[in-house]
Amino acid sequence: MSVLVVNEDYDFNALKELLDITDGNLASNLKALEKAGYIEVIKSFIDRKPNTRYRSTGNGQKAFRDHLAALEKFINSGN
Repeated sequence: MSVLVVNEDYDFNALKELLDITDGNLASNLKALEKAGYIEVIKSFIDRKPNTRYRSTGNGQKAFRDHLAALEKFINSGN
């Protein structure tokens, strides 16, 4: 989510390379984020090749900010 929150969108192969994970691992995580409504999927063709891009939604950005706030609160509480 951090990649998608700070970038307008990102494609599957670039995410896979950046995160250094397998196709299956990335696909299952992206599917879970999509199902939760945190990301949207944009499918297109570039030079007749399929291209899948992902973009965070407003709900996804809010959930990510809330998650960061919870982590900060936990860290600052000394636990």
